[in-house]
Amino acid sequence: MFARFENLTDPFAETELDMPPKGFVAFCWYYTKPIWRILVLVSVLGAMIAVLEVTIFTFLGDLVNWLSEQDRAFFWENNWPSLLGMAAVLLVVYPIVEAAWQLLFHQGLMGTYPMSIRWRVHRYLLRQSISFYQDDFAGRIANKLMQTALAVREVVTRIADILVYVLVYFTAAVLVVSSANPIFAAPFLCWVIAYVLVLRVFVPKLRKTSKKQADARSFMTGHVVDAYTNISTVKLFSHASREEDYAKGSMAAFLATVLRQMRLVTVLNISLTAINMLLLTSVGGLSIVLWQNEVVTTGDVAIAVALVLRLQGMSQWILWEVSGLFENVGTVQDGITTISRARDVSDVENASAITVSKGEIQFQSVCFHYGKTGGVIDDLSLTIKPGEKIGLIGRSGAGKSTMVNLLLRFYDLESGKILIDGQEISNVLQDGLRENIGVVTQDTSLLHRSILDNVAYGRPEVSREDVKAALLKAHAFEFVQELSDPSGRIGLDAHVGERGVKLSGGQRQRIAIARVLLKNAPILILDEATSALDSEVESAIQDSLFDLMKGKTVIAIAHRLSTISAMDRLIVMDKGRIIEEGSHDELLKQNGLYAQLWARQSGGFLDPSP
Repeated sequence: MFARFENLTDPFAETELDMPPKGFVAFCWYYTKPIWRILVLVSVLGAMIAVLEVTIFTFLGDLVNWLSEQDRAFFWENNWPSLLGMAAVLLVVYPIVEAAWQLLFHQGLMGTYPMSIRWRVHRYLLRQSISFYQDDFAGRIANKLMQTALAVREVVTRIADILVYVLVYFTAAVLVVSSANPIFAAPFLCWVIAYVLVLRVFVPKLRKTSKKQADARSFMTGHVVDAYTNISTVKLFSHASREEDYAKGSMAAFLATVLRQMRLVTVLNISLTAINMLLLTSVGGLSIVLWQNEVVTTGDVAIAVALVLRLQGMSQWILWEVSGLFENVGTVQDGITTISRARDVSDVENASAITVSKGEIQFQSVCFHYGKTGGVIDDLSLTIKPGEKIGLIGRSGAGKSTMVNLLLRFYDLESGKILIDGQEISNVLQDGLRENIGVVTQDTSLLHRSILDNVAYGRPEVSREDVKAALLKAHAFEFVQELSDPSGRIGLDAHVGERGVKLSGGQRQRIAIARVLLKNAPILILDEATSALDSEVESAIQDSLFDLMKGKTVIAIAHRLSTISAMDRLIVMDKGRIIEEGSHDELLKQNGLYAQLWARQSGGFLDPSP
């Protein structure tokens, strides 16, 4: 039975990946559309429960009148239809309606609804541009995802269920007491006016404070996660105390928002208690006066007092629901600023799949400056022939890595074109483009998964034997066999820790090389691919790298010039422009920048010139 209600919606359904709306209502509706029918049913059942509860109170008032006025000997004979009907309501109707509400609300909504939001937001964020993640904490982004999903659920369910229940309940209560005497409704109406005024004063303040609190919580989480993610750097510089101060500042800012919120809550509760006591006093006094004048019966008094006590109990609950509603409104609005951002780089409409048959790469008058003025890449043109292996050389900041990032389309060009086999990369699907390019970078990052998962990441369908063969070629299988993790997994199944922290830099680099070996893409980029390897290991895998490069178009970046001097052509860059190109010997004869760099590396780093 539970599973049937839990499966009313599929939280992992494939949905559109468009940018979520930036408007609050539109944003909530965007993620609520899949479950709107369940919400309507929950609202209807909540309204039915409210009417049934007021009906029960009304019956209890009638029962008081019957007990005080009728002959005991004929009580059952006179009232058995009404008593039997109320017993059916209490024992059958109310439990069935309540059970249906509970199943729809808790099994149909509370778990699957926020999970559906998390799934859709996560899918969208995975396709965000690189710059999106470079400008924010990963921990803060993850925190926004988790907070916003829960906040949307709370906002929507409170409006669709709780507020509907309260409005129906109060309306029915006023109608019941006014049916005894219209004067009876006056205290209730005054109470609701006072209650709304109290909420009107305090809830907006709570809303503003809650929004600041949500943002402060995200920053606090981001600071803490930043320290944990870079714990090796913290340890190397012995800066635990500095990180304490860094986190303390964000924690203190978060605590300040909490304290402001608690002050508002205290004053709000005091105000609520005051108007509740006024309601009880006024209804009690009015009941006595009307009863003395024989305007109302003891049953009417019992109904009125019972409803007052019920409303008093509900008032605290309503207060927290309403304040919670606006707190979550603030959290959703804060989440929208992070989630509802357009992608800096997106596939054009009707983007085609790329076909890489030769591997020719053309840079045509390419300009790119990261949004700055001057520098980086200026009017760069370069053609790399199919199967050609080129080395990119230049000082730091010359634009070598930027060229690679532009080829991978991590950024869009400001002007110019990049073509692969005559296909402009801005007109093809990004995923297809990157599937055809293998990359080994200097800063190798591994997923906190098994060695097997990491090596097979580019081709998850391959066998364990294929993974083992790639590791052997990358001279990594020997140390992989000796790996283990705290869960007892060993070898290929051992997990490597966040970003591969449990492995040395050289080990991570060899795993990355094995991953690209297995991917076997027609275009290969080596960005300081051997920088983390010692000379002995680098020499050992040179043959594997040359095997990897066979039949591929290769772009290699290295500051250690000896590793790329054997390339077909060397491209020397400076300030975003190509200033020299040719073979190793040709560039030495030119006696330009390459010759200077080569002389310093081959002759030592100390410049003997005066």
